[in-house]
Amino acid sequence: QVQLVESGGGLVQAGESLRLSCAASGRTRSTYTMGWFRQAPGKEREFVATISRSGALTYYADSVKGRFTISRDNAKNMLYLQMNSLKPEDSAVYSCAVSSSNWSETMSATTFGSWGQGTQVVVSS
Repeated sequence: QVQLVESGGGLVQAGESLRLSCAASGRTRSTYTMGWFRQAPGKEREFVATISRSGALTYYADSVKGRFTISRDNAKNMLYLQMNSLKPEDSAVYSCAVSSSNWSETMSATTFGSWGQGTQVVVSS
């Protein structure tokens, strides 16, 4: 089992930036693919970005492409999400997740076995 703890959320204005962090502990040897998902009130959970174990491969939702950057530091067991040019529609609870499956462009949330509790991001207009 992998434990995940997110941090870095907060209240910002549109156009500003935030950097989310996710600390992994436990059986981190099994953390192949890592990803960020988000869920806004009243909406279904939405894919944001994924990254391969080496960090060389990434995939983004069209809604965040060019504005968000996912990265990881395996030596520190950390996952990051740099969010620039934030928009009000980016407001949501952001959760990190890990999968023991190899990375591919289209990975369902069901392939991710461990999830963090989430961190709230609110973007005001």
